[in-house]
Amino acid sequence: MVTREEKSMKKIIVIGSPGAGKSTFSRKLQNITGLPLFYLDMIYHRPDKTTCSAEEFDEKLNQILVQDQWIIDGNYARTLPLRLDQCDTVFWLDYPLEVCLQGIESRFGRPRCDMPWIENEWDEEFLEFVKNFPSQYRPEIQRILREYPEKEVIVFQSREAAEEFLKKRREPWNDTHLQ
Repeated sequence: MVTREEKSMKKIIVIGSPGAGKSTFSRKLQNITGLPLFYLDMIYHRPDKTTCSAEEFDEKLNQILVQDQWIIDGNYARTLPLRLDQCDTVFWLDYPLEVCLQGIESRFGRPRCDMPWIENEWDEEFLEFVKNFPSQYRPEIQRILREYPEKEVIVFQSREAAEEFLKKRREPWNDTHLQ
């Protein structure tokens, strides 16, 4: 059964610490909804491990935001308010640090559709970012989300809760969610 909230899910953002499983959740959500999926990491990072400029990133992001429907996977705090202005639904994978670290380790050596290269080992700067996420970035996300009380914000504090949400929605949605 499609709920009223699901019918309005046309513009979705998925946020959370690196390693939380945003991309896995987003792919599963895309399979259920049929909405186009965009990975911010694929916009920002290049295959040679360089990054695009803020201007280039913003231009590409704006090309996505003007579309009628989408799922956008990624944090990028600088543009979170811009995405929140445009979205109707936020999924926040708010998992413990240990879960996120395990998630990162589990993807070492494996190609990913959300990253233009294969990670094989810990990058110290990235590891510090992940370790600081709960104390530095989580409060900032909470603060920003409070500024958008009209948005549907769904917070999962475990992989099991997120999977249960998806499991209940695995029946393909009918076209009414796109109206």
